[in-house]
Amino acid sequence: MISRTISGLALAALMAAGTVAVLAQDFTPPATAEEAIAMREAAMRQNGGLLRGAANLSGDEAVAAAETFLFNYTHFPEMFPEGSSEGSDALPAIWENWETFTGIFETGRVAAEEALAAAQAGDSAAYGAAIQTIMGTCNQCHQQFRS
Repeated sequence: MISRTISGLALAALMAAGTVAVLAQDFTPPATAEEAIAMREAAMRQNGGLLRGAANLSGDEAVAAAETFLFNYTHFPEMFPEGSSEGSDALPAIWENWETFTGIFETGRVAAEEALAAAQAGDSAAYGAAIQTIMGTCNQCHQQFRS
C-alpha cells in the first residue's frame, strides 16, 4: 500500500514537472492551416481528457491540469489563423465574430488562472468552480463555432 502511494505521488510530481516544462516553452504559432488544425485538435483533446477527471484532482495533479488549461487557453486564438477552417469542424463564423470567439477563450484563460491559484492553495471548492467554468467555455464555443 505504501509503495502504491509513493508511486502515485511520484507520478503526480512527474506530471506536474512535465506540465511546467511545457509552460516554460515558447509557443510557436502554426505556420500553415494544416498545422493550426492539428495543434488545436491536439490541445482540445488534451483539455477534454483532463476535464473528464479534473474535478476529482487535488494537489500536484490539480496544479498540473490547471497549468495545462492555462497554456492551451492562452494560445487557442493563435491556433485559429484566418483561412484554417477548411478540413476542420471550425465554422467561418469564427472569423466573422472574432471578438465573441476570442472572448470565450479569455473566459477560459481567466478560469484556468483561478483553477491554478485554487489548486495551489488547496481550495477544492474554488478549483471545482473554475473547472465548471472551463467546461462551460468548451460547450459554448463548440455550440457556436463548430460544425
